[in-house]
Amino acid sequence: MSGKEFTQAYLPLRDRMYRVALYILESEQDAEDAVQDLYIKLWNCSDILDNVRNPEAYCITMVRNLCLDRLRRKENKLVGAMDRDIADDRETADSIIRKEELGRVLKAMESLSEKQRKVLKMRVFDEMSYNDISNETGMSHLTIRVMISQARKKIRRML
Repeated sequence: MSGKEFTQAYLPLRDRMYRVALYILESEQDAEDAVQDLYIKLWNCSDILDNVRNPEAYCITMVRNLCLDRLRRKENKLVGAMDRDIADDRETADSIIRKEELGRVLKAMESLSEKQRKVLKMRVFDEMSYNDISNETGMSHLTIRVMISQARKKIRRML
Protein backbone atom coordinates (compact mmCIF):
# COMPACT_ATOMS: atom_id res chain seq x y z
CA MET A 1 0.00 0.00 0.00
CA SER A 2 1.36 3.41 -0.90
CA GLY A 3 1.62 6.35 1.48
CA LYS A 4 -1.17 8.16 -0.31
CA GLU A 5 -3.54 5.16 -0.09
CA PHE A 6 -2.65 4.74 3.60
CA THR A 7 -3.38 8.43 4.24
CA GLN A 8 -6.74 8.21 2.47
CA ALA A 9 -7.92 4.93 3.99
CA TYR A 10 -6.59 4.99 7.56
CA LEU A 11 -5.90 8.54 8.76
CA PRO A 12 -9.59 9.60 8.64
CA LEU A 13 -10.31 6.82 11.20
CA ARG A 14 -8.21 8.55 13.87
CA ASP A 15 -11.11 10.14 15.78
CA ARG A 16 -13.07 6.88 15.93
CA MET A 17 -10.00 4.98 17.13
CA TYR A 18 -9.36 7.64 19.76
CA ARG A 19 -12.93 7.33 21.09
CA VAL A 20 -12.62 3.54 21.29
CA ALA A 21 -9.30 3.81 23.10
CA LEU A 22 -10.64 6.48 25.45
CA TYR A 23 -13.66 4.31 26.29
CA ILE A 24 -11.42 1.36 27.16
CA LEU A 25 -8.53 3.14 28.87
CA GLU A 26 -10.47 6.00 30.49
CA SER A 27 -7.45 8.29 30.09
CA GLU A 28 -6.94 10.86 27.35
CA GLN A 29 -3.14 10.52 27.40
CA ASP A 30 -3.25 6.71 27.28
CA ALA A 31 -5.85 6.84 24.50
CA GLU A 32 -3.65 9.15 22.42
CA ASP A 33 -0.66 6.86 22.99
CA ALA A 34 -2.70 3.83 21.98
CA VAL A 35 -3.83 5.49 18.74
CA GLN A 36 -0.27 6.50 17.98
CA ASP A 37 0.88 2.91 18.59
CA LEU A 38 -1.91 1.75 16.29
CA TYR A 39 -0.71 3.94 13.42
CA ILE A 40 2.87 2.82 13.93
CA LYS A 41 1.77 -0.81 13.73
CA LEU A 42 -0.38 -0.11 10.70
CA TRP A 43 2.45 1.64 8.90
CA ASN A 44 4.91 -1.15 9.75
CA CYS A 45 2.58 -3.72 8.22
CA SER A 46 1.35 -1.53 5.35
CA ASP A 47 2.32 -4.20 2.81
CA ILE A 48 -0.53 -6.45 4.01
CA LEU A 49 -3.14 -3.70 4.36
CA ASP A 50 -4.13 -4.14 0.70
CA ASN A 51 -5.83 -7.39 1.78
CA VAL A 52 -7.97 -5.66 4.44
CA ARG A 53 -11.57 -5.34 3.23
CA ASN A 54 -12.90 -3.21 6.08
CA PRO A 55 -10.20 -0.83 7.40
CA GLU A 56 -12.45 0.53 10.15
CA ALA A 57 -13.25 -2.89 11.64
CA TYR A 58 -9.60 -3.90 11.32
CA CYS A 59 -8.47 -0.74 13.14
CA ILE A 60 -11.08 -1.08 15.87
CA THR A 61 -9.92 -4.63 16.55
CA MET A 62 -6.28 -3.57 16.62
CA VAL A 63 -6.84 -0.57 18.89
CA ARG A 64 -8.96 -2.66 21.24
CA ASN A 65 -6.20 -5.27 21.49
CA LEU A 66 -3.58 -2.58 22.06
CA CYS A 67 -5.67 -1.06 24.82
CA LEU A 68 -6.25 -4.41 26.51
CA ASP A 69 -2.51 -5.11 26.37
CA ARG A 70 -1.86 -1.73 28.02
CA LEU A 71 -4.36 -2.50 30.77
CA ARG A 72 -2.78 -5.91 31.38
CA ARG A 73 0.70 -4.40 31.62
CA LYS A 74 -0.54 -1.73 34.00
CA GLU A 75 -2.32 -4.35 36.11
CA ASN A 76 0.80 -6.54 36.20
CA LYS A 77 2.88 -3.57 37.34
CA LEU A 78 0.40 -2.82 40.11
CA VAL A 79 0.25 -6.44 41.23
CA GLY A 80 4.05 -6.65 41.17
CA ALA A 81 4.35 -3.49 43.26
CA MET A 82 1.75 -4.76 45.71
CA ASP A 83 3.54 -8.12 45.97
CA ARG A 84 6.82 -6.32 46.72
CA ASP A 85 5.10 -4.18 49.36
CA ILE A 86 3.51 -7.24 50.96
CA ALA A 87 6.84 -9.08 50.91
CA ASP A 88 8.56 -6.07 52.51
CA ASP A 89 5.85 -5.92 55.18
CA ARG A 90 6.21 -9.65 55.84
CA GLU A 91 9.98 -9.35 56.11
CA THR A 92 9.60 -6.45 58.52
CA ALA A 93 7.04 -8.34 60.60
CA ASP A 94 9.19 -11.50 60.57
CA SER A 95 12.21 -9.46 61.59
CA ILE A 96 10.32 -7.91 64.50
CA ILE A 97 9.05 -11.32 65.61
CA ARG A 98 12.56 -12.81 65.43
CA LYS A 99 13.97 -9.92 67.47
CA GLU A 100 11.25 -10.33 70.08
CA GLU A 101 11.86 -14.08 70.27
CA LEU A 102 15.59 -13.55 70.55
CA GLY A 103 14.99 -11.04 73.35
CA ARG A 104 12.85 -13.58 75.24
CA VAL A 105 15.48 -16.31 74.74
CA LEU A 106 18.27 -14.02 75.95
CA LYS A 107 16.20 -13.06 78.98
CA ALA A 108 15.53 -16.72 79.71
CA MET A 109 19.26 -17.46 79.38
CA GLU A 110 19.90 -15.09 82.28
CA SER A 111 18.26 -17.63 84.60
CA LEU A 112 20.78 -20.34 83.63
CA SER A 113 23.86 -21.08 85.65
CA GLU A 114 27.02 -19.38 84.42
CA LYS A 115 28.45 -22.68 83.11
CA GLN A 116 25.25 -23.57 81.25
CA ARG A 117 25.02 -20.10 79.76
CA LYS A 118 28.67 -20.18 78.65
CA VAL A 119 28.43 -23.65 77.08
CA LEU A 120 25.11 -22.87 75.36
CA LYS A 121 26.48 -19.58 74.01
CA MET A 122 29.55 -21.37 72.61
CA ARG A 123 27.42 -24.03 70.92
CA VAL A 124 24.53 -21.90 69.62
CA PHE A 125 25.85 -18.39 69.07
CA ASP A 126 29.52 -19.10 68.39
CA GLU A 127 28.64 -22.35 66.51
CA MET A 128 31.49 -24.23 68.11
CA SER A 129 31.72 -28.02 67.89
CA TYR A 130 31.55 -30.17 71.00
CA ASN A 131 35.29 -30.91 70.62
CA ASP A 132 36.14 -27.20 70.56
CA ILE A 133 33.95 -26.52 73.59
CA SER A 134 35.53 -29.47 75.40
CA ASN A 135 39.04 -28.21 74.62
CA GLU A 136 38.20 -24.69 75.80
CA THR A 137 36.32 -25.60 78.98
CA GLY A 138 38.07 -28.85 79.95
CA MET A 139 34.67 -30.59 80.32
CA SER A 140 33.87 -33.98 78.79
CA HIS A 141 31.64 -34.29 75.71
CA LEU A 142 28.97 -36.01 77.76
CA THR A 143 28.92 -33.26 80.38
CA ILE A 144 28.63 -30.59 77.67
CA ARG A 145 25.75 -32.40 75.95
CA VAL A 146 23.88 -32.82 79.25
CA MET A 147 24.40 -29.15 80.18
CA ILE A 148 23.18 -27.93 76.79
CA SER A 149 20.17 -30.25 76.90
CA GLN A 150 19.21 -29.09 80.39
CA ALA A 151 19.69 -25.43 79.42
CA ARG A 152 17.46 -25.81 76.35
CA LYS A 153 14.73 -27.54 78.37
CA LYS A 154 14.80 -24.79 80.97
CA ILE A 155 14.59 -22.08 78.28
CA ARG A 156 11.66 -23.87 76.56
CA ARG A 157 9.76 -24.04 79.84
CA MET A 158 10.30 -20.31 80.39
CA LEU A 159 9.07 -19.40 76.90
